[in-house]
Order: sequence, then structure tokens, then C-alpha cells
Amino acid sequence: MTDAMIERIIDALAAVRMPAQPEEYDIHAQVAAALGAAGLPFEHEYKLGPRCRIDFRVGRVGIEVKKGRPASAELTKQLRRYLASDALDAVVVVTQRVTRLPHSIDGKGVYIISLNRLWGVALP
Repeated sequence: MTDAMIERIIDALAAVRMPAQPEEYDIHAQVAAALGAAGLPFEHEYKLGPRCRIDFRVGRVGIEVKKGRPASAELTKQLRRYLASDALDAVVVVTQRVTRLPHSIDGKGVYIISLNRLWGVALP
């Protein structure tokens, strides 16, 4: 079930189009709208544990939103904390800029959606 859910989430997020300089709140709003439009029930700011809150949860898949280009090592550490939770089987990371991350952490899938790749051709 998780693979099908991940596909549905990635398809929904592939429709997101952001301006070049959004605030993180704007990205959250667009992600929520895309999930809702795809009929995917989600929880926003889902608490996984003490001082551990992921931006969205859709079923057993977490979604973490990052503005800009997050540092890979710090983000991997954060994702490791999230994926240690029994509430998640995988995580989708939505970033503005491409970031290198492992394909899995502790046997749980890590998927990346880079918003700048969704912008298409830039015109002058």
C-alpha cells in the first residue's frame, strides 16, 4: 500500500508550481492544496514524538518541506529521527533546490521532489 500511496503523493506534488521566491508557508499551502485536490487525506504538522514534528503525514508517508537548498547532512539527520517513528514507512522531501539524500534510511524509503525542476523553461 505504501508504494501506491507514494506514487499518488508524488503525482499530486508534481502539479505544484511555485514562484521563484516563496516563503515556506507558501510552499506548505501549495502542498496542502495539491494533496487535497488529489483526494489524499493528510495531517499537517503531525507530531511523531517529543520535539519531533513532520510537516505533513499522508497515511504512513511523511512529507517534509524545505525552503532553499537544505544541508544534506542536517536534513538526513532530521529524516533519520522522523523515520525512527513507527508511524512512518517512508518520507517525501519537498525542496526548492536539488539536495542529495540517501534513497533509504534504516530500510525506509526517501523520495525527493525538487520544486525548481517543476518550474519548466525560464523565460527572460
